[in-house]
Parts: sequence; structure tokens; C-alpha cells
Amino acid sequence: MLPPTTTAVLSPAVTLVDGRFPRGPSQARKYFLLFIFCLAQFIDSFNNSALYSAIPALDETLSMTQGESAWLISAFQLTFASFLLMSGKISDLYSPKWTFVGGLAGEGLVSLGAGFAKDKITLIVLRALTGISASLTIPSALTLLVNTFPESREQARAIGIFGGCGAVANVLGLVIGAIFVQYASWHWVFWFVALVATPVSFVCIFVLPSENHIMPMSQATKLKKLDLPGVSTLTIALILFIFALTSGSNGQWASAMVLAPLIISIFMIGGFLYWETLLPADQAAVPPSTWFLPNFSVLFGVALLPYLWWTTVFIVFTTLWQSIYGWRVIDSAIHMIPIGVASFTMSWTGPLNRRIDCKYLILFGHVGLVIATILLAFADTPDKYWSHVFPAFLLGSGGAMLTYTHTNIAIFRTTPSYMAGTVGAIFNGALQLGSAVGIAAVTSIETSVEAKKGGFLAYYGRAAAFWFLLGIVGVELLSVAVFFKTGVTVLEKESPGAEYVKDTKGGGYVKDPEAFATEKTIANEKIEDAPLNDGATIYQQPTAVNSAVNAYVHDSRDIVDELPRLDRGYRVEEV
Repeated sequence: MLPPTTTAVLSPAVTLVDGRFPRGPSQARKYFLLFIFCLAQFIDSFNNSALYSAIPALDETLSMTQGESAWLISAFQLTFASFLLMSGKISDLYSPKWTFVGGLAGEGLVSLGAGFAKDKITLIVLRALTGISASLTIPSALTLLVNTFPESREQARAIGIFGGCGAVANVLGLVIGAIFVQYASWHWVFWFVALVATPVSFVCIFVLPSENHIMPMSQATKLKKLDLPGVSTLTIALILFIFALTSGSNGQWASAMVLAPLIISIFMIGGFLYWETLLPADQAAVPPSTWFLPNFSVLFGVALLPYLWWTTVFIVFTTLWQSIYGWRVIDSAIHMIPIGVASFTMSWTGPLNRRIDCKYLILFGHVGLVIATILLAFADTPDKYWSHVFPAFLLGSGGAMLTYTHTNIAIFRTTPSYMAGTVGAIFNGALQLGSAVGIAAVTSIETSVEAKKGGFLAYYGRAAAFWFLLGIVGVELLSVAVFFKTGVTVLEKESPGAEYVKDTKGGGYVKDPEAFATEKTIANEKIEDAPLNDGATIYQQPTAVNSAVNAYVHDSRDIVDELPRLDRGYRVEEV
């Protein structure tokens, strides 16, 4: 049975029922779902930024040293970044809905316990558990988002808003955390998360869509595709790597506590990459071919930058304003508001990529970062806030958000949609890794320069941190200018291989390899794993895009099981 002639862009979860396309969710429901996804992103970012305002109070209440209080931030980042890939695979293979609900509920419950913590060890452990819970929400939210907004313009806008909420939370977290610390207590920083996340997770049980885009397959096949040995190896390696960076930031780079985990982590990452080459591509956590997708590697590198820039700014200026200039916590937070305003404004630029190639938007964002970073390197006195810091916050945060938004959009367009959770995990892992590297590098550079010139009260160490940051921005800018290819679209022929063609018409529409397999072994696997109802038949359906590529689907006039999905952007033409 051939589908009716239409030019509408279909959902990635679409299946054919008696030649008709099922109606998608209403616009109101779609944007309510987007609100929920954005709320999860907001909570994850708030979890970190709010603590910058609360750390002085925590140090005093729990008798924490500077190194111990740093672990309140690092413990969350360590587990969050390390478990993202595993969370992405679980989301792709099992249930993004229940992965999201479980992560959000866990985040709320653990934060509730953190608010009642009375000693520093308990609080650090609970922060690490919060990071694991938070890691479950982002890949699953991105999977659900991509399937909720299949049309490219809506999807670009949704991804931009989703990222913008994280950037806004970075600043609002400082403000809200400062208000709690100033007028209540640090406990409310954690209880606020619990009061928001717990009820929202309960609502999600009823409003999130079912997993009709999940390919039917046996539990044994899912377990193989999960790649537990590979994912576990990378998770442990990232934990050791971030631990080494965090420990080394205190000036102990030559100690065994830093060198041992750093060396072990490097060897484990190498072992993970080798292990992935030994597995069939459809069973690898990150198939080696992923890194050779058009622009994927350069986009991964660019993803390291936005959080690195924001983290550097937060570390330098919260300490400078409160410890050196003597500003109140709430005053420091208010002076950070331009960062949130610029970020949220730039988060709405997603649809621009339909008129301007992502490469040039990312380059424009980098130019803003270059100017802003130079200004901040000279912002050495309080009276330079309006002349240097304020315009730098607007230009830099706007540039970082422009880079974030269009890197996010470009990386999803480069990769197959059935890898949405995994790709989201890789992207967000790069963001967190950049933040962890930023904390370590900035702290080390600032400390070493201050030891030689000016001391803690002078601006020399902070200026050196910004010159270092400028160098990274410059390298990233050159990499994008040289290596980012414009007008490249992925044309998926088989799972998981792909061919790449020049996009001359601006369509960029692709076929999903999980739905349109050409290798008989892949097709047979799907047929064997798919549950059949009584009276259901298997037939071969030619596609309108390429009659040589066929998909095996199950059909019944009464009941249709989970079917292989059509990819986003699939246009149905008259055959």
C-alpha cells in the first residue's frame, strides 16, 4: 500500500496505518513538553551555578577547606559527565520516557536529602549521586525533543530554547542561590531543586509520549547494543580523568594522587577506542565511524568551549567581587545578569541556520568571544564594570550561546536520528569536560602567576587566565574556519553505515538506517525481534525516495505493533 501524496515533513516516529499517517501531538502539547524538557535542563544547570553563591556559607557551616568545597562542584560534574554516554545508550535502546522520569525523580529525592546533610562527606557523596541522576535526564530529553519536533525549523528552534534554558539557569542559579543564602539558608538551594523536580517527574508519567520510535528487538539484542564493557570502561576513565584534573588544580600536578589516575584514564580511553573497533558497528557504544561523520569531530571540539568560557568567568569574578572587592553575594549575582540576558536572547537564533550556514554562525559567535575575552583581561578595577565587564558579558555570553546553539543543531543534523540519545550524551559530555578542564586550568594558571607576581589581591593571575582562554578561543576559531565543511548532508543507506553527499537543494532529508536496512542480516534481525500479533503479516514496502531500498514492516487492519520509524525530514513523493 502506497502512502498518499504529500509534501509534509513527517515525524521520526511516524508509522503507516491503513495508508494513513497518525496525527501527531497538538502544538499546545508539543510546547508543554518542550517546557518540561527545558525545566530539566534548567535544574541540571541550576544544581551547579547556585552552589557558587552558597559555597562561602557551606565552608563556614561545615568547616570545609577550599579544596573540599571545590568538590561540591566537581563531584556533580564528575559523575554527570561520566555517566552521560551510558544514559544515552539506555535512552536509545530502552525507554527515553522512563529514563527521563527516573532521572528527574532521583535528582529531586537526592537533593532533598542533601538539604538535610550535616557533614561535608555526606554532602559530597549526595552531590555525586545527583550528578548520576541528572545525567539520565539530558540524553533522554534530547531524544524525546527530536521526536516531538521532527520538522527542521521547529526542531532548530526547540533545540536552541532547550540550550538557552541551561545558560539562563547558570545565571539565575547564582541569583536564586544568593537570595536563599542571604535571606534564608544554604539548605534551600537543595530543597528548591527537590520542590521542583519531584512533582514534575510525577506529571511526566502521564504527559510524556510513549516510545513508538523504539525499534522492537529482543532483550539479548538490546544488551549487545548497550556495549556494557565499552561504556563501563569509558565511564571509569572519565571519572579518573576529571578527578585528576580537579585534584591537580590545587597545584599538586606532580603528586601520585594526580598522576596515577591521569595516566590510567588515558590508557583506559585508548582501550575503549580499540575495543570499539573490534565490535560490529551496530553493537558499539560509539562506532569509530562516528568520528568520521561530516564535521562531527570539529563540532565535538567546539562543544568544549561554551561552558569553559562561562566557568572561567564565574570562577574569576565571583571570587574577585566577593573576596577582593567585598561585594555582597546578591550584588555579585545581580552583576552577572547580563550573561543570562545575552544567552537567552541568542538561544532564539536557531531558525537562522535555514538562511545562514551553521559554520558562519559559529564563527560569528567566536568573534564575539575573542573581543569579550580581551576586554576581560583588562578589567582589573571595580570602576571598569560598565566600560569592560558589561560589554564583555553581553558579547561573550551571546557568542558562547550562539556557538552552543548552532553546534548543537549542526551535530544532530550530521548524525543519524536513531543515535539521538548517544549523540546528545557525547555533546553534553564535551560541554562538561570543557567546564572541568576550565576549572583546573584557570585555577592552576591563576595560582602559579599569583605566586610570582602580585599575590591573590592583584589581577595578574586572573588576566593570565583570560589570555589562556583567548588562546583556546583562537584555536577553535581557526579549526572551524579550516575544517568545518558547509553544505554536507548525511544520506543514510544502511545501518549503521552512511554515505555523504553535497546538499545542493538545501533539503537535507535523509533515510533512517534503522527503518530502511539494505543488509539482509539487519533486516532479518528486526523481523525476528519484532513481536507479531495474530493476523499480522510481513510485507516488503518500497520507499518513495529510493525503490532499491526496502523496509520490512508489520501491518494489520486491526492492530499495528511498534513499527520501524521513518526518519525526520522524509518527504513522501508520488510514485
